[in-house]
Amino acid sequence: MFSKISRYRKQPDIVAIDNKGLVLASRDLRLLPEVSGTFLHTVEEIDRLDHLAYKYYKQPRKWWRICDANPEFMSPQALLGKEPVVTDRFPLTFNGDTAQPPWADLLRHLSETLGVECVKIVDDISLVPEEQTHNGQLVTVYAEHFERSVIVTYNNMNLSAEDLAGIITDTGFEVSQPENIGRTGKKIIIPPDVVA
Repeated sequence: MFSKISRYRKQPDIVAIDNKGLVLASRDLRLLPEVSGTFLHTVEEIDRLDHLAYKYYKQPRKWWRICDANPEFMSPQALLGKEPVVTDRFPLTFNGDTAQPPWADLLRHLSETLGVECVKIVDDISLVPEEQTHNGQLVTVYAEHFERSVIVTYNNMNLSAEDLAGIITDTGFEVSQPENIGRTGKKIIIPPDVVA
């Protein structure tokens, strides 16, 4: 028996057979519905889906409507940036022989670390304003600022950002403060409250 607001209430009953040949009553697979919305909520560190559902729908059990509207996340935990698998960006500098930075060693050490799922090196180029005097006049010149970072996806139950920063510095790089690449500070869709 399902609540009248349950997303599984209208799903048909099916019979499934498990790997031991037992016949089990179940509900059919719920396909993700088309959900749209233009209202965006900026995710904060303290957010919980049931609290957001109460805030926007006055019904905490409707958190799944928010999940349906944001399908790029595999779980409600991922939606709020609280999933054990996280992604951090580590800005790097190398003060050794700049002709031969040990990129291969860095990738190998990080990839071989228990709990690391993915490692990639990215180049970030930004324009930085600099004030200069030209012919007695103060002008603003925009110079390209080049920065290289390593982005690591890892299980934070096995590792911490500090552990990874230690591996990076042991390889010969200097690492700046890591930045979490999650949903905190980003916008998610809050769909209108309609009966599904």
